[in-house]
Amino acid sequence: MKRPLIFSLLGAAVMAVMSTALTADTPPKIGQPAPAFSAMDDHGAARSLADFKGKFVVLEWHNNGCPYVQKHYNSHNMQNLQREWTAKGVVWLTIISSAPGTQGYVTPEQSQAFAKQSGMASTAVLLDPKGDLGHLYAATNTPQMFVIDPKGILVYSGAIDDQPTADPASLKTARNFVAAALAEATAGKPVTTPMSQPYGCTVKYAR
Repeated sequence: MKRPLIFSLLGAAVMAVMSTALTADTPPKIGQPAPAFSAMDDHGAARSLADFKGKFVVLEWHNNGCPYVQKHYNSHNMQNLQREWTAKGVVWLTIISSAPGTQGYVTPEQSQAFAKQSGMASTAVLLDPKGDLGHLYAATNTPQMFVIDPKGILVYSGAIDDQPTADPASLKTARNFVAAALAEATAGKPVTTPMSQPYGCTVKYAR
């Protein structure tokens, strides 16, 4: 006996919703282990989160063509943060998830050239052209930031600061969430603002 058409259509709709739910990015949760990953840096070396066990780790999503990213790099705000915290033993990983043919995509050579020209002070730049790492962390914007503690627990996720604009003048009054999270967490204190709404350009994924 054939099922009525309405039930067939309903079943197909449910399956479509289930498929979407299963493939959608799931943001990592504050207070839970950060998703493990391995990716190649722009010098051809494999880098994994496990390599940095026992250290604080910052993840910074980057797109050098994004005006919001340019606000932090042209002013050297981002580089100053990188330099300050890596000098204190924090691992800083800059991640580029732009797909080939999209804004922000770079070859390893182009990535190295930008790092040199801009004075970038990251521990490493990870190239993620397929978007695997970006989807793993459900990264949506550039810049978007994550802070992971020495036990591998996510303690901050969100924007770099509280000024969702590309205007460099906003940096004068900005509250930097990442700096605050690192200052509190490295001092053994709870992070006052563990989450914020990321802002900036959308991550230019291939899919």
